[in-house]
Amino acid sequence: MMAKEDSDLLTRTGPGTPCGEFLRRYWQPVALSQELSQGGAPLPVRLLGEDLVLFRDDEGHPGLLGLHCSHRGADLSYGRVEDGGLRCIYHGWLYDIRGNCLEQPGEPAGRDSNKTVRHPAYPCKEVGGIIFAYFGPGDPPLLPNYEAFAAPESHRFARKFLQESNYLQGTEGNIDPAHQSFLHRQLRDDENGPARVLGTGGTDLSNLTLYREDICPRIEVEQAEFGLRIFAVRDSVASLGQNKRWIKILNFVMPNLCFVPGEMGKDGYNINWHVPIDDTHHWKWMITFSRGRPIDKEGFEGKYRAEITSDYHPVRGKNNRYLQDREQMRDRWYSGLGSYFPAHDVWATDSQGPIQDRTREHLGYTDRVIVAARKVMRHGIEAVCEGKEPPHVVRDPRNNFFPEIVVLSEVLPAAEDWRSCWRRASARRAAPSVGGLDDHRL
Repeated sequence: MMAKEDSDLLTRTGPGTPCGEFLRRYWQPVALSQELSQGGAPLPVRLLGEDLVLFRDDEGHPGLLGLHCSHRGADLSYGRVEDGGLRCIYHGWLYDIRGNCLEQPGEPAGRDSNKTVRHPAYPCKEVGGIIFAYFGPGDPPLLPNYEAFAAPESHRFARKFLQESNYLQGTEGNIDPAHQSFLHRQLRDDENGPARVLGTGGTDLSNLTLYREDICPRIEVEQAEFGLRIFAVRDSVASLGQNKRWIKILNFVMPNLCFVPGEMGKDGYNINWHVPIDDTHHWKWMITFSRGRPIDKEGFEGKYRAEITSDYHPVRGKNNRYLQDREQMRDRWYSGLGSYFPAHDVWATDSQGPIQDRTREHLGYTDRVIVAARKVMRHGIEAVCEGKEPPHVVRDPRNNFFPEIVVLSEVLPAAEDWRSCWRRASARRAAPSVGGLDDHRL
């Protein structure tokens, strides 16, 4: 069980809270680029307990401002995008993307009171079809140059959806290596089903077949500069024959990201990013990356749109009991929640309640990753409280490259050292150009 004060430390993310200040030291995704068209309406957003407005100025640069005008609090998302900024339609005050008040047209000529106004504003950067913002103090760090961000547009697919739960529940669900054998279990193989997409090196068997045959993986965790490297080892998969084991490697990346095997199988991975809206709601971002071949974006978009509404809410929710199908539970899907895995995860994390009561939980062997992640997050929060920078805040362009973040799903000979197998993949990675990510739009 977890003490309430420890749970509050990790789950309360509003302005001035220790965890909120910790998360604000990193870049966070704010919106898909496609949500903010050039010349389009400003977009009201709420993140980390703050009400904000996102817009593009006349040159197409994204800006993120406090939602309420510094004059008398009117809603700037109704404003006019013109003259180098966003103009409030109440009295015409004009703000640029840096929060400078450029004009106060109702004031008498010759006064320069606009120069004393500093409206809340956060630096933005647009990479990989996503607009990111930095909410912390001082100069922003570098946006981490993850492999997926540097990939061609054809090899990356980003989407998001709303979850009615605290961000930590989503994060902990993603780094739990044991739940796949139950929540995502397919009761029988389907040659045309999603399991065939999930390839594993060294075997033609689907991941879901492997999950069924060994439901209790050996789990080990090691600390890394970026967060945690997580090993899930299955030695008892009968279909693999003798002297074979299945090794999966996933990663918890500070402060709220997970790099996990995904739809592209052995050819890529998923980045799952859980961003607080407030303490009881969050956005789940999913970035699918393919290293070797273009992604079938039309196919991905079709599956996504079938499960997500136009305003990014899951179709399956508490109001319809997640469309659970009891007949399907008999011989197709263990959960009865369909074939779209993110919908399974929505149920798991949202059904825990808006903020999971961790004072009542009873952790076991398979939760050792959860314990380790909470520990490194607490250390990061403590660093910020002491005036230090937390881990994985990048400021030197020479260090903005992460070959040690390796996602792996592979069958290996039992005699092979699985603890070091990630190093082979890491050694094959060549440093990309980072210039494009270091040119901040402030």
